[in-house]
Amino acid sequence: MTALPATMTAIEITEPGGPEVLRPATRPMPLPGAGEVLIQVAASGINRPDVMQRKGEYPPPAGASDIPGLEVAGTVAAVGLGVNHTKIGDAVCALVTGGGYASYCVAPEPQCLPVPKGLGMAEAAALPETCFTVWTNLFERGQFTPGETVLIHGGTSGIGTTAIQLAKALGAHQIFATAGSRDKCHACERLGATRGIDYKHEDFVKITKEATGGRGVDVILDMVGGDYVQRNINALAVEGRIIYIAFLQGAKAEINLAPLMMKRGTLTGSTLRARSVEQKGAIAASLRRVVWPLIEQGKVKPQIFRSFPLAEAAEAHRLMESSAHIGKIVLTV
Repeated sequence: MTALPATMTAIEITEPGGPEVLRPATRPMPLPGAGEVLIQVAASGINRPDVMQRKGEYPPPAGASDIPGLEVAGTVAAVGLGVNHTKIGDAVCALVTGGGYASYCVAPEPQCLPVPKGLGMAEAAALPETCFTVWTNLFERGQFTPGETVLIHGGTSGIGTTAIQLAKALGAHQIFATAGSRDKCHACERLGATRGIDYKHEDFVKITKEATGGRGVDVILDMVGGDYVQRNINALAVEGRIIYIAFLQGAKAEINLAPLMMKRGTLTGSTLRARSVEQKGAIAASLRRVVWPLIEQGKVKPQIFRSFPLAEAAEAHRLMESSAHIGKIVLTV
């Protein structure tokens, strides 16, 4: 085993603020604890929670690294006590609670997955946060079953592009996806959506109702919040489920619950970062069983919009906040 360096390069949040507060810095080399592995990072995915953390709106959980970054891909450089299935030199991608914007990152072994055959490190780094989120929300909490109709908001986000492909691969009858332009709607349709809906010029409630013969949609995955809450309820089918994963337009809304009750609907949601290693490990096991074969068969493919060198994390955040991207933005080390 090659001796590890004493220090590494990482991106620090120097103070809450705009992208310019992200600066390269030298940090001590992290060491894996019991049940953990140390990954020499080749690439790290950018996610909206990273932007919120940079602004001071989403502090890391107790015990987590203050370095941003929730997903990485790379090569295992060291293992802690009690690591049973992962070896030094293995190519893995992992969900982490922080520390991803760095040349080395520690991850719990249960949250690591092999890099799927046929994928490069940048593509693998784009998988964990989106796949864990979509699986636990759309398929576990949302209880999606084949033959159902799905509405995915934010269709060209990393979450959206993953959710569209997974819903199609796992047997959705119809897939609707909202996006902010006709070009983005067409991108959703190329990925498998039945109909992309331009939310700036079209009413997703009206379109989904018409397309389903007035029935509505079975499952809605939403990251918008605000006035979408009531509109989602209006678009819902009887026994339908609405799942919240974020609220870009606000966490508070005044709603009329009567339609939800009449439809026997479910309104739920979840966050991922603060959940236990055991819970995340269970999600990882489901992904390895169901989703990884679909990726290796080419039925689900991470959509990389652009890669930046680690030192240009600020530019990557500017692009994320512009919402000009379709799919994922990745940092390469």
